[in-house]
Amino acid sequence: MKRNSKDSIIEAAITLFNRNGYDGTSIRDIAAHAHVNVANISYYFNGKHGLLEYCFTSYFEKYLEEIEDVYRDILLDPTEKLKKIAESIIHFHCLHPHLTRFVLREVSIDSQVVREIMSTYYVKERFYLTKILEEGIEKKQFKKQMISYSIIQLKSLLSMPFLNAFYLTEVLHVYVRESYFAKKYSEEIYRWIDEVICFHKESLSIP
Repeated sequence: MKRNSKDSIIEAAITLFNRNGYDGTSIRDIAAHAHVNVANISYYFNGKHGLLEYCFTSYFEKYLEEIEDVYRDILLDPTEKLKKIAESIIHFHCLHPHLTRFVLREVSIDSQVVREIMSTYYVKERFYLTKILEEGIEKKQFKKQMISYSIIQLKSLLSMPFLNAFYLTEVLHVYVRESYFAKKYSEEIYRWIDEVICFHKESLSIP
């Protein structure tokens, strides 16, 4: 199926934002890479800043959806929820490694857009993760711990391979796009949950 110009613009922007940075990429660069007229970018996104916001929104809405779907599953206990969230996010990141790398890198920079993200998407993420951890502690599945530090560790595990993709490929010879990576890395996060978060070690696989 032939892609439309909007899809081409998004793909070109993500590629160039990763390669040259947001500030180092011009509208003309994106248009040339996407083989479209500059006016198309204005039509679809109202300029480069609108394109940036689109990238953020498309990433975080899907990212948060992955968490919300698991959080609302009443059949899962806290341990299963935490593992399933990790698995879902890793798979999502593996499907969109370039977008993930760009977004994670950009949100480390203080800006008005990033502050808006912090006050919306990340606050919701904190709410869901906190609730799961609190429930696990209450049900004595999880050790008593400082929840904020547990969230820091979990988010570090979820983001590190995608923020440091060049290090993974050039130094460790690990490739996030290879089919086994998501499964293998998810199992390592299950192991961390079992050993650090939980009272007792459980199966590394999700029932």
